[in-house]
Amino acid sequence: MGNVGATIAYTLMLDGTIPEIVLIDINEKKAEGEAMDLNHGMSFVKPAVISSGDYPLMEGSDIVIIAAGVSQKPGETRISLLQRNTQIFKGIVEKIKTYSPDAILLVVTNPVDILTYITYKLSGFPKNRVIGSGTVLDTSRFRYMISRKTGIDPRNVHGYIIGEHGDSEVAAWSLVNIAGVSMDIFCKKCKLCDNSCECRDIIFEKVKHAAYEIIERKGSTYYAVGLAVKRIVEAIVRNENSILTVSVFPEGHYGIDGISLSLPAVVGNKGVNEIIEIPVSESELEGLRNSAAQLKEALSQIDLL
Repeated sequence: MGNVGATIAYTLMLDGTIPEIVLIDINEKKAEGEAMDLNHGMSFVKPAVISSGDYPLMEGSDIVIIAAGVSQKPGETRISLLQRNTQIFKGIVEKIKTYSPDAILLVVTNPVDILTYITYKLSGFPKNRVIGSGTVLDTSRFRYMISRKTGIDPRNVHGYIIGEHGDSEVAAWSLVNIAGVSMDIFCKKCKLCDNSCECRDIIFEKVKHAAYEIIERKGSTYYAVGLAVKRIVEAIVRNENSILTVSVFPEGHYGIDGISLSLPAVVGNKGVNEIIEIPVSESELEGLRNSAAQLKEALSQIDLL
């Protein structure tokens, strides 16, 4: 129940979709305080039961959200967090297996793609029931940055960030469209910029480095990721079959396997129902495969025994 975990609980409470939420933290007083604070606002939202305690309270959970781990420091890459958070996950996943063996696991802790893969290996759960928050937030940032440039509501901007949630992520510019109009056609009419590669590079760099800039300014990011996780939970609970760029396990998609990374996937009440192999450009495909290779290299340095 750090900033991310507490914010996720808050957004789920406001949404009113989840009838029961259990907060667990190694600092039991912190979790208890968060539960108290949330419950004191219950008269303003739809009824729910929010409690805190130890792992037995999670018994029978439908979804377990893992946001535990050491936080990212200013200037620190997500990959550098890997070894420390892997050790934390070993203990957590073992408890989840005991008390919630049928749950869908939703990993939020960074580096999220590798920790999603590690969670899958440690848990022995089916691949469809282990999901990472992936680039759902990056994709939202991408759409927001484009909306700022074009003056269009971000809800009408469509596009994906795929690959690693991190430095090797890929902007699928070839598929970006605004209300069905391709970016190339829209920009010719828009004329707010020259639609150059330089302009697109600036947008992508802002997306890719957004977390670092926020961490430098306020210490950590939690509002937007809380909303991103809420969106994934909604898709699961409501069985929406929504397409979200969660961290999944490709099995030959784009020639990639043996790692988890973010791709558009159909998310419903069974977890991930299907990976959508979107038609990316050759350069984007190369970037995606490079992202997978970098994640595999980092994963190879971790001992799961």
